[in-house]
Amino acid sequence: MSKVVLITGGSSGIGKSVGEFLTSKGFIVYGTSRNPSKIENHPFKLVALDVRNVETIESAIAEVIKNEGKLDVLVNNAGMGITGPIEETPTEEMRNVFETNFFGAIEVMKAVIPQMRKQKDGLIVNVTSIAGYMGLPFRGVYSATKGALELITEALRMEVKQFGIRVTNVAPGDFATNIASGRYHTPVFETSPYKDIYQSNLDLMDAHVDSGSDPIEMAEAIYKIINNVNPKVHYKVGDFMQKFSIALKRILPDKVYEKLLMNHYKM
Repeated sequence: MSKVVLITGGSSGIGKSVGEFLTSKGFIVYGTSRNPSKIENHPFKLVALDVRNVETIESAIAEVIKNEGKLDVLVNNAGMGITGPIEETPTEEMRNVFETNFFGAIEVMKAVIPQMRKQKDGLIVNVTSIAGYMGLPFRGVYSATKGALELITEALRMEVKQFGIRVTNVAPGDFATNIASGRYHTPVFETSPYKDIYQSNLDLMDAHVDSGSDPIEMAEAIYKIINNVNPKVHYKVGDFMQKFSIALKRILPDKVYEKLLMNHYKM
C-alpha cells in the first residue's frame, strides 16, 4: 500500500516541492494550509490546519486518518522567519515565531504520535535549518527557534523509539523560495544605532535566498529518508560551505568561529 504523508506548510516553497515529488513517486500526500480554499490547482490535496490552533491540527489529522485509515509520515515543515536586532525586535513578535516554528511543530507531533503508536510504525521529519546550529546576527530569534526544535527532536526520538516511531531532523540551507515574503522584519529605523549594518545584512539575506538552491534537493533528501528504515538523527541539505560551517563550529575555538561569522556578515 502507498504510504500516507502529511506535510505542514504544504501550499508553497519547500513543502509544495516535497509534496509534488512524493506524489510523483506514488505516495498519498496531504498538505496543509491555513486557507486551502484560496489556493487553486494545487498538485496534491490540502487540508485546513493552523499550527497555532490545536483544534485545526486535530481536525486535519482526523480527516487524513478517516480518508486513508493510517498516517505513515509527518513532514513538519510549517514555519516563518524573523529578522532584526534583538534589542529592537518586539518581544511579542519573538513569541509569535516561537509559537509557529517551535510550539506549533510540537503540537502537530503530539497529535500524530497516538496514531503512529497504534500502527506500531511511523516517521516524523522535522524541517529545521542550518541557521539553527549557530546564532546568526539579526536572525538570532529564528536561529533559536530552529535550534530548539533540533534538540526537542533528539529527545523525542529516544522517547518514542519503543513504539516503532522514528524521528529525524532535516536542516536546509538557503533555498530559492518565497520565505522572505513571509518573514517578520523589524523595521530599519532611521535613528537606530544598527541602521547601516542591519540594512546591509537584510540585503545579504535576500540575496542568499534569491540565489539559493532548488527546493527539489530537499524533496529528494526527504524521499531518501522515508525509504531509510533507520534514519540518522540529523541531516543537512545545502551547498558545501553551508554544511561545512557546522563542522567548523565544532572544531574551531568559539571566538575564531565568531570572527569568521562577523567577517562573512561584514560586521
